[in-house]
Amino acid sequence: MDATMATSLHQQLKEYYVSDPACHEIDLDDYRIDAIAPDGQLIEVQCASLSAIRNKIKELTKRHRVTVVKPLAWKKKLLKKKRSNGKVVSARYSPVHESLPHIFLELVHFTNAFPHPNLQLDILLTEQEEIRIPAKRKTWGRKHRVQDRRLANVERTISIRTAADLWKQLHISLAGEFTTAELAKAGDMPRWLAQKAAWCFRQMEFLEATGKRGNAIVYRRTKKRHLRRAA
Repeated sequence: MDATMATSLHQQLKEYYVSDPACHEIDLDDYRIDAIAPDGQLIEVQCASLSAIRNKIKELTKRHRVTVVKPLAWKKKLLKKKRSNGKVVSARYSPVHESLPHIFLELVHFTNAFPHPNLQLDILLTEQEEIRIPAKRKTWGRKHRVQDRRLANVERTISIRTAADLWKQLHISLAGEFTTAELAKAGDMPRWLAQKAAWCFRQMEFLEATGKRGNAIVYRRTKKRHLRRAA
């Protein structure tokens, strides 16, 4: 599937937020907006990387209230076809489950847009169906390509506006100084992901580095954690 091609998942999430199709794909401020809610809130659904809409969101939030919708595949059913217009011949669930900490894979490319007083980030833990067909040209490690992704269910919606909101949703209860090893344990994530989390929280001015413990950087929460970043 072309990375720029809209999926069924994208269309379904637009309808999930704004049911009226007349309010989809609206031109505003030299941008195409996915949907506009009845209260005027701009809805941007981003199934691909958040980095692709970073500059767009930075510009839109100067004048408008924006909700960015980022779906994560909490559960994914893999449906396999022998050809694009054929029937499904096999189905199985992927062993990979995306959870809330996986948002840091996206936020590392988005912290210069988030947080912002006019921006809400909705992280959706979803059940998805991924339709696969044989690759046009098979290479090592790539025997199929994704034809489409569909929404089966929204398991949970996590709405955040600040770094403090995200910290709270992760149920992290660390106090004082800590390393990414302790952050990983407290946030129920692998350490490599905790390192990205620490970097993001530093960029959002929620954490600050205070020194080192061996080779590990030591962090603590800043006194600015209750404030939203100024526009």
